[in-house]
Order: sequence, then C-alpha cells, then structure tokens
Amino acid sequence: MAASKTFMDAVKTRRTYYQINKEASSKLPSPFPQWSEHTSAMHQYVLWTALEAEGFGANLQHYNPIIDQKAQTHWKIPMTWSLKAQLVFGGRAGEPGEKQFQPIEERVFVHGK
Repeated sequence: MAASKTFMDAVKTRRTYYQINKEASSKLPSPFPQWSEHTSAMHQYVLWTALEAEGFGANLQHYNPIIDQKAQTHWKIPMTWSLKAQLVFGGRAGEPGEKQFQPIEERVFVHGK
C-alpha cells in the first residue's frame, strides 16, 4: 500500500470473500453469504456479552435496508459493506424487566417428534 493511501482507501478497494467468490465461476451455490451472516451474528453476540461482563448495558438495533445509503453516506461507510445492526451500549439505567416466553414446545420444532 502506498504511503499516501489512507486506511479507508484501502478498505474501499479491498475485495471481500463474498465478492471474490461471486466472481469465481462455480457450479455449486456459494456458502460465503450465509457464512458472512453467521460471522456477523457471532461477533454481535461476543461483543454484547463482553460489554455486559464489563458492566455496560447494550441494545442491538437491526438496520432496515431503507436507510443503508443514507447511513453509508453520512458515516462514509463503503457501499460494498452490508449494514446489519448497530450495537448501542453505555451505562445501565437499571436491570431489564422479566420477559414472558411461550412454552418451549410452541417455539421449537423437533424433527421426528
């Protein structure tokens, strides 16, 4: 990378695994888009639990594609990036309230049962 090139310039021109795989000819469907979603979710979970372990409160807000272009322009995020969510964190205002759940049998399907 040339000395005059900034980090963000490098990020904007870097091809992702998804782009590379999309360009490659293949007879089988690519697993990369799904793996990308898995990776994003794992990072969100790890960050959330790490913040909680340090005493912070956190709230994961998923992005709606309607705002993608405006958010990418405002924060100068490369258009090749896919916005998933924003993890808002900070001091706690209190403890979360009790959550109501349907019985597990109504929420989970077990094949063959």
